[in-house]
Amino acid sequence: METILEINDLHKKYGNLTAVDHISFTIEKGHVYGILGPNGSGKSTTLGMVLSVVNPTSGNYSWFDGTTTTHQALKRIGAIIERPNFYPSMSAVQNLKLVCKIKEIDYSKVEEKLELVDLLSRKHSPFKTYSLGMKQRLAIASALLNDPEILILDEPTNGLDPQGIRQIRDIIQKIAATGTTILLASHLLDEVEKVCSHVIVLRKGQMLYSGPVDEMNNNHGSIVIDAPNRDDLFAFINNQNYAGSIEKLADGFEVILIKDVDNSQINKDAFDQGIHLSTLFHKKQSLEDQFIELTNQL
Repeated sequence: METILEINDLHKKYGNLTAVDHISFTIEKGHVYGILGPNGSGKSTTLGMVLSVVNPTSGNYSWFDGTTTTHQALKRIGAIIERPNFYPSMSAVQNLKLVCKIKEIDYSKVEEKLELVDLLSRKHSPFKTYSLGMKQRLAIASALLNDPEILILDEPTNGLDPQGIRQIRDIIQKIAATGTTILLASHLLDEVEKVCSHVIVLRKGQMLYSGPVDEMNNNHGSIVIDAPNRDDLFAFINNQNYAGSIEKLADGFEVILIKDVDNSQINKDAFDQGIHLSTLFHKKQSLEDQFIELTNQL
């Protein structure tokens, strides 16, 4: 797998404040990565350093398997790390053509990218008439004009309403489907869970986890189980080697699993003891639950 970005022991201090505390992780080609953490966790500072906007205190990073300089690498990167900044009275087409001129990109890319972000019908409208969500989508179109190998987005849905969030999410998924690597910073667990395959979790500048989203916490989830005779059911489930804590619910029990178990095996074992299950389904632990459990461990 080709390495797009490798970060080694990256550290940034502002006086006595440590913004990023010796973090290391790797971005591989073709995945969608989320840098997840609350405000002040070091997400934007990390992106600023790898984009040469912020100077690291120590540590290093390399782009594209270390085969290119940062200056050359920036030509292969699309990034939005600040609020969209276009000329208010100029149309979307005019603004993007100006970006093309500055970056020496052919104008033919303009309408292609406007269509990708669903702004083609408003291409001649002045930027000042755009909603916040439309402005953000135009910024994404601008970042894609050079057909980047990686797209970097800092809080891409910040301040948007639910419809705007959904539109940005759909665009990110559409871009990812073309094979473009994406790195986005967000404090929204739901956003990361729905669009990212991998996650880097930061808190107060420290990295708590880096890896696939579904492996962030090594857990087995839980099951919700019910039967007409709950006393017998509780005695049964409490005696199983896969059962951890058991919580009584209005419609049965939720059982935290401490090892993998197949639902069909649970059903068979219960039936063999005369217990006829009316409810049995597996619950995967949400990213929010995993995040809280992970941060509570430190």
